[in-house]
Amino acid sequence: MGAQAEGTDVKGEPAAETKAIQETGRGLWIRRLIAVPGGWIRRLIAIPEGWIRPLIERIPEVWRRRLMVLAPVWTLLVVWLFFTLATPSFATRANFNNILAQVATPGILAVGMTFVLLTGEIDLSIAAVAALSAEVSVQLYRVYGWDEPIPLIAALLTGLLCGMGSGIISTVIRVPTFMATLAMSLIAEGLTLWISRGRQFFYTEISPWTLWIGSKKIGGTGPQALRNGVMILLCALILLIGYLVLRYTRFGRYVYMTGANPSAARLAGINTKLIVFSVLTICGFTAGVAGIAAQGRLGTALPQPQGTFLIQAIACVVLGGTSLTGGKGGIWQTTVGVLTYGSLTNGLDNFRNIDSFAKTFITGLVLLGALIVNIVFAGRAPRDRT
Repeated sequence: MGAQAEGTDVKGEPAAETKAIQETGRGLWIRRLIAVPGGWIRRLIAIPEGWIRPLIERIPEVWRRRLMVLAPVWTLLVVWLFFTLATPSFATRANFNNILAQVATPGILAVGMTFVLLTGEIDLSIAAVAALSAEVSVQLYRVYGWDEPIPLIAALLTGLLCGMGSGIISTVIRVPTFMATLAMSLIAEGLTLWISRGRQFFYTEISPWTLWIGSKKIGGTGPQALRNGVMILLCALILLIGYLVLRYTRFGRYVYMTGANPSAARLAGINTKLIVFSVLTICGFTAGVAGIAAQGRLGTALPQPQGTFLIQAIACVVLGGTSLTGGKGGIWQTTVGVLTYGSLTNGLDNFRNIDSFAKTFITGLVLLGALIVNIVFAGRAPRDRT
């Protein structure tokens, strides 16, 4: 056999040391190219850090945590400031009335969704359940001639039963809530279309009680009156009840514990299945209320659900800082998220120079940026029970 060449193995291929040297040589140019801009980038980053970090460290820990928790509030204030300066019609009494009226229905839906998300679950059926509840009300009133309050009670019971159905499928049959509520959404949507036969009901065919809930003004009939005032107050009342339940009741603490750590909650003696069943039932009930409110506000009963309801509810909850993984967030965060979402969509509508076909795209981009800010700052805050 001939002598083995230096720097090669038995098969004549370069030795491992030689390969490493060659790879190092090839990688050296890449590292040099990266190192030049990297040095500038690191210096640019280090400049604000050198100013900001000492200032942050001087803030007491308690106030630092509060600032992180209040990250969604800063987002809301930035949105208000921007649109106030950009559009003169934004910061007016009439426009704020419009914002409150526009977010009342998503706000009601967001309360139930907050309960569900706090347990680390999801409910995809709220839009279809809201449509079914409203359809049951108008059918009993218009088609079958039943007087109030029977149609209204039946609508609320419809939402409640749909939520209970999702809860039973999820906790007893052990179907994940994503699939259970997706199936319930299809069931409710199909029932709405089947019952209505595709027919749309209009203002004169809707119950006066429903119209009063969705369209009644407060404070007279002049320009100073609060339009859709009853619906706005109803949304505020449901938000308040949800806050009190989560903040001051044992059930509220169990909801947070179930979402934060289900295994530890079970070991602590909490019936986590009952908690999940309860929050899905609550979410179904709030969907029924939202369906009645939306029907009264719009003055029409559609044979299909409004597809934006689900996206709006989830966006309001998450935009306020409630975690999708459970155990963190609350109703006051949802309230901030509802106002932020409503102000954002309303502010973009006031921009006359923006293409109307691009507003949804712009809304999505702005929401994504706001969510990133909230996650970066509020995500570092401790779990809270507010």
